[in-house]
Amino acid sequence: MAEGFPVPAAVPPDFKYLEVLRKGRPEHTLYDSFSLRHPKMPQAKRAKIFAPFAALKGYDEAVAAKELVYTAQRELPAEQLQTLNRQLAALHRLTRNSRASRENRVVISVTFFVPCADTHSEAYGELGSYQTETGVCRRVSAEEQTLRLGERAIPLRLIWSIESPDPRLPR
Repeated sequence: MAEGFPVPAAVPPDFKYLEVLRKGRPEHTLYDSFSLRHPKMPQAKRAKIFAPFAALKGYDEAVAAKELVYTAQRELPAEQLQTLNRQLAALHRLTRNSRASRENRVVISVTFFVPCADTHSEAYGELGSYQTETGVCRRVSAEEQTLRLGERAIPLRLIWSIESPDPRLPR
């Protein structure tokens, strides 16, 4: 048996690589043939080997989506519904065409219900969350039943509230 590196007690005596284990870690001089063919890697590059990476694309987003808390869409109280209808009518007048929309530039904050779009979630189709977006109201369309806020079209049935510092809108 070769002398050198102490073998741990947990290694069975019939271990296939027992002799290699006993020899221990190889030591190379600075200019031997192995060191010349395989130079030491700089520590900065070694760190990259162990850097975290996303093995599964979209996995982190999927996990984050599962952490979202979804709620049922709330029913608007009658008083709030009347206020919302007055605000939508005023916005419709102020944005009746593209010229009026550009001239008036009504900045509003809209809170609306966003249904769960994750088909793998238990909340899909039934629950959702409330979001608030702020921007210039470009149009309120009675035909399409939408409010256009910037490039986004928000269905009127999903709107919870509209807030604006503009004095032309009822509160």
